[in-house]
Amino acid sequence: MVRAWFIKDSNDDQRLEHHRDPPQYVEEDYLREHGILYWKIDVGNLSENETLEKIKKERRYNYEDEITVSREELPDFEEKIKGFFKEHLHVDEEIRLCMEGSGYFDFRDRNDCWMRIAFEKGDLLILPAGVHHRFTLDTKNYMKAKRYFSGEPVWTAHYRMEGKLHPKFEEYVHKRDNGLLL
Repeated sequence: MVRAWFIKDSNDDQRLEHHRDPPQYVEEDYLREHGILYWKIDVGNLSENETLEKIKKERRYNYEDEITVSREELPDFEEKIKGFFKEHLHVDEEIRLCMEGSGYFDFRDRNDCWMRIAFEKGDLLILPAGVHHRFTLDTKNYMKAKRYFSGEPVWTAHYRMEGKLHPKFEEYVHKRDNGLLL
C-alpha cells in the first residue's frame, strides 16, 4: 500500500518526512483524483511480472533505463539532487519503479498544498504530464529506479515560475478538475 501525507512547510532537511502535527495521511483514491497511479511490483523477476507487462503495453512504454541516485553513482550528485527537488513538471508522464533504496515524490494538490509520497522498493508510480512535483532521497541517500518512456525518452524539466503557467499544467488542471486523468 502506498504511503502518502500532507507535509508542512519547513526549511529542515528535505530528506525528512515533514509530517504535519498531527499527521495527515492521504488515501490512494485522493492520489488517483490527481492522476497519480500506484502499483506494488515484485522486482525480483520483472520479465515475468504480468502487472508490469500489462502497464507497459497499455501505456505504450517502449523504452526503459535505470538510474542510481547516490553520491557514489551519480555525477554531480549535490547539484542533481538540488535540481530534482526544484519544483517542476514534464510534458510527458513520469514513470518510476523503485528497484532498491528509497526516497520521496512530492506534488501539489488542487489546493496547492504539498503532499509527499514514500517511494520504496517495489513501488511503481506514474505522475501525469503537467503535474508540479519534485523528488528527493530520504536519509539513506540511495535509490535505484527504472524509468519508462513512450517514444523518445525526454528528461526535460520545466520549472515553475511565479505568474506564468506552463500550457501542460493548464491542460493537467483541466483534466484533473473534470475527472479525465484516468
